Amino acid sequence: MVALDVDNIQGVVLRGYRMAVGSYVFLKIENAVAGRRWVDRIIGDVTTAAPWDSKPNSAVNVAFTARGLRALGLRDSVLGTFSPPFLAGMASRAALLGDWGTSAPKHWTGGLGGPSVHALVWLSARTPRYLAQRLRWLDGTLADGGLAVVSTQPTALLKGQREHFGYADGFSQPDIEGLESGPRTGQGALAGKGRWRPVRPGEFVLGYPDEEGVLPDAPRPDSLARNGSYFVYRRLRQDVAGFRARLAQAARDYSGGEEMLAAKLVGRWRDGTPLDVCPASPEGKVARDPARNNAFSYADDPDGYRCPVGAHIRRVNPRESLPFDGKLVNRHRLVRRGLPYGPPLPPGAPDDGVDRGVVFTCFQADIARQFEFIQSQWLNDGNAFGLGEDKDVIVGDHRGAGKMTVQGEPPAFVHPLVRSVTVTGGEYFFAPGLNGLCYLSGLAG
Repeated sequence: MVALDVDNIQGVVLRGYRMAVGSYVFLKIENAVAGRRWVDRIIGDVTTAAPWDSKPNSAVNVAFTARGLRALGLRDSVLGTFSPPFLAGMASRAALLGDWGTSAPKHWTGGLGGPSVHALVWLSARTPRYLAQRLRWLDGTLADGGLAVVSTQPTALLKGQREHFGYADGFSQPDIEGLESGPRTGQGALAGKGRWRPVRPGEFVLGYPDEEGVLPDAPRPDSLARNGSYFVYRRLRQDVAGFRARLAQAARDYSGGEEMLAAKLVGRWRDGTPLDVCPASPEGKVARDPARNNAFSYADDPDGYRCPVGAHIRRVNPRESLPFDGKLVNRHRLVRRGLPYGPPLPPGAPDDGVDRGVVFTCFQADIARQFEFIQSQWLNDGNAFGLGEDKDVIVGDHRGAGKMTVQGEPPAFVHPLVRSVTVTGGEYFFAPGLNGLCYLSGLAG
């Protein structure tokens, strides 16, 4: 087992903070010397993956776009060693990702997808008071000039740690080999016959062996890349009133009722109980048990009678339901860190025009093989699952004609599908390890 350099890996890559409030602060680097000086100033405050004696009151993490690395003074010969999707940026990958129509980059907010977003400071805090303290700290680090705030995005956990459509969120994070985090409670890589083992760290952190037992492609030099991770940021606006109305309409023709249909769409009951484990009704004890709520593989449900083949969680993580005993799935795992933004819409209320949704973020070693593959091949295309052109019911780039099949005797169909989630911003970032931050702060201007 490879030992992880937890003192140099940014903590958010390996550990889910699940703090109550947070803020993403996007910065423009207007002067390279000032930018490097700022990086040097904040290194000591960046939260690492080192074990906690007790949970801190707040956490700080930082990442850079390709434009941001260039703005710091990174030479083109070094910048060119980063991955092509990162260098191109998310906005240029819109056609691949299904970001068209109202989700097209020309409609994105907060400067995202444009030339001014160079750095991201991600602040997390246990209470609004601690977050306010961290925001004042950040303002202090910017006082010398040379950097400017482009936009901010606040986040806050909703009651019951649910997202705006009403589902408990945050399940099925991969256990990572070499991370000392107590008993294994997540769902790692397939080890055969529904057994899970920790995923090798190179799937998420550069400089460590991946699932093939080799070091993933990484930028050079090693002092910059090692302990770093590619970071995907997507701001997703949720049409809560529309989703509720479409679910209620579809449930009128579904014998199982609205709550069962809601579970069939996602693959979990609203409390997080997995359908594959509890197909008839939710069980709170299963949902609250981190081991039991991931103890399934779909291997004995190939036709989707318990959990539909097109259910959201089955598409983003097919487990053992794809060929080769699901082993190829191990190469497409993500560390997800999504958080809601905006106030909840009260039950039964009409659309109030308020912007609400989720900030979806994920870490990986290879943007193309991991995030982009899942988005384009598993969410916006159904071929891998024998579903033709049918897209994911929750986040698919629907054009108003698709359907979702709910397997059964007889099967049911949810159609036509329209977008319930709109992309309103996104960027590709690189989150350096502390060694990488030191490299960047020491660049010669």
